Amino acid sequence: MPEDALQRLARQIDAASKSERFAVDTDAVRNLRRRGASELHHICAEFVSSVNSQLSEAGVDLSPAGYTQEMFRESGVNVMQISSQGRQVQITFAAGAQFLSSEKFRMPYVLEGEVRAYNQKMLERFEIVSLSLFYCVGEDSADWRFFDWRTLRTGLVNHEFLVSLMEALF
Repeated sequence: MPEDALQRLARQIDAASKSERFAVDTDAVRNLRRRGASELHHICAEFVSSVNSQLSEAGVDLSPAGYTQEMFRESGVNVMQISSQGRQVQITFAAGAQFLSSEKFRMPYVLEGEVRAYNQKMLERFEIVSLSLFYCVGEDSADWRFFDWRTLRTGLVNHEFLVSLMEALF
């Protein structure tokens, strides 16, 4: 059997195992989703706080300013927004139809969404930066990851990611 076929089969078996584990324990998935929403807000809040600590005049705002796991909406879209002087980074995410999926991203995920970044000039030209977001789960960890479908670039949603998005707006 070719090595690629073996690797593909191994990935399928691993994904099925993870999917079955989460399918049995729906409460664990719901808790993981709430934790993921809270972690995303925490990443954004730390970013906003660190930028604001370096500013002398204008500020960066996060909406909602505070977030608890209970604020997560299991059915429906959740929205967070970072803004400064007409520049926006809007984050939307939701629980998918399945408890665990790998349909739109190569790693299994329990939340999916999108980040859009834009300013007034970009809107006038119908240009909006749009990247997919996924709350991916592994054996011992869970992380927010972005995916740029135009360049196939992926990475962690973290301070550096948010800096690069905001920098492109100024």
